[in-house]
Amino acid sequence: MSLSFTRRIVISSVLLIGTMGALWLLSRNWPDSPQPKNPSKHVSPETNSPPASSGIVDDSAQQQQRARLLKAEKLLQKRLTQKNARSHEAILSFRDEEAYRKFLARAGAAGLKIVDQLNRLRTVRVRYESLDPLLNDVLGNPADYEKVDANFLVQIPGKPASDDRTKINPVPLGNSSLSFLGVTGDHRQWGRGITIAVLDTGVASDVTLSGGRVQYLDAGQGILPGAGPEDGHGTAVAGLIAGAAADAPGVAAAANILSIRVTDANGFSDSYTLAKGILTAVDAGARLINISMGAYASSAVLTSAIDYASARGAIIVAAAGNDGAAQLTWPAADPRVVSVGAVDALEQQVYFSNAGAQLKITAPGYGVDTAWLNGQRVSMDGTSASTPLVSGAIAAVMSTSPGLTATQAWSILQNYASDGGTPGPDANYGNGILNLGWAMNRADPTRVDTAIAGQYFDAATSLMNIVVQNRSAQAVSGLQLDVALSGTTTRNGIPPLSPGATYLVQAPINADQLAAAGGMDFRVRLNLPDTVSDQVPANNHKSGVILAPVK
Repeated sequence: MSLSFTRRIVISSVLLIGTMGALWLLSRNWPDSPQPKNPSKHVSPETNSPPASSGIVDDSAQQQQRARLLKAEKLLQKRLTQKNARSHEAILSFRDEEAYRKFLARAGAAGLKIVDQLNRLRTVRVRYESLDPLLNDVLGNPADYEKVDANFLVQIPGKPASDDRTKINPVPLGNSSLSFLGVTGDHRQWGRGITIAVLDTGVASDVTLSGGRVQYLDAGQGILPGAGPEDGHGTAVAGLIAGAAADAPGVAAAANILSIRVTDANGFSDSYTLAKGILTAVDAGARLINISMGAYASSAVLTSAIDYASARGAIIVAAAGNDGAAQLTWPAADPRVVSVGAVDALEQQVYFSNAGAQLKITAPGYGVDTAWLNGQRVSMDGTSASTPLVSGAIAAVMSTSPGLTATQAWSILQNYASDGGTPGPDANYGNGILNLGWAMNRADPTRVDTAIAGQYFDAATSLMNIVVQNRSAQAVSGLQLDVALSGTTTRNGIPPLSPGATYLVQAPINADQLAAAGGMDFRVRLNLPDTVSDQVPANNHKSGVILAPVK
């Protein structure tokens, strides 16, 4: 066999191995892309060598190689040119430190511009003019790479499939969010000593955040908000967490805010910048991170950033999304994140609030008063408003129970949430509705609070369902529920309820009468024994209209 022929065979084999490795790398997490049967198997020159007398490389092998190269290029193009991703950018993660350092050394010569790098995650953000340099590097060094991702925009994306929900007329909270959460008395010291990182548009100076409680870190986007139509968003979020002014109150009025701007001049962020913001917050010592934004795609770098935060005891609280969708946005969709949906003043799920199995909790998110730029006050709708109320509640619990971690404080809020929707956890309300008053008074053995937790009509069974919950620190017995439907009242006995327990009462509805009338009035009232004093009597009665199903 001639030396030149042997060299051609070796080069062909190296290209084959590189292409096979690249195909395996790029086809991961792509269900429509077939996996190589054995991507780690190297093909030896002897296996594919033609007879020595031929002097040429087999045409069929060359055709297969060209097909693999074309497939790798298409996979890379498909991965990096997705909707809602930054154009001509990629996020590259590497298997180990040696592979990472080797890439940093060769990137410039390979024609790739490094925009930014996260050494702790062995990840770089690169920009390219064409895919060729990146494809060549992946083909030449497939074993170095852990993941190649698009850099997804963090914004409100196109609307996915929506839930089939009963239409409601939401009722705004106004300036009553704290009373809705059960906050009474002097709470001015709640949150003292706790820092919450706000990854958003930046936080402006405002009297509600006075006292030197706002600190700033630059993660590459500057520190102060711009003057765009959405640039007051970060200030609104910070106000709901830690506002101290009466016209823009927050839950944890003594807490500190660490503002990390993650949006660009156009008001957009992306998965890389969000990940960098998380690392910046954690390294600065924040154990609570509020993210009131999201996207319908994740990436390896964002997952790694959440890993980094979780390993260091930090909790991320994130908005579920505002598209009325049957899925959550990222990072809220990550199971380690405290995902937050929205309810109105009547504890109804708001029509725009995303739902899904990953949803953890709901909180006020319709018509919520808060701060904005230039000292303004606005009414805010969205899970963006619900999320900081949960972040503030975690900070409040931590500050009033010294020694509690953020995870432990969140667990308390989760266990003492008001039931919402169907009994128990569900996709619309998660573990329930934030009830800070109950959580703060969880150890008071004298406190009694029984409540009508919710009501809903099931058209399939023609049953009106009423959920009763005991939010006391003691068992309660002797309860009775009056249900009035179109003027006819029935009384239902409730068995003894242990602390936190719920009980479902069902009342039949005449479907023909409902259809003929188009609607039916209802009133429900929970009656306690005369010897029992309820601390929150307002939640013992509800009324409304059952609407006939639309056929």
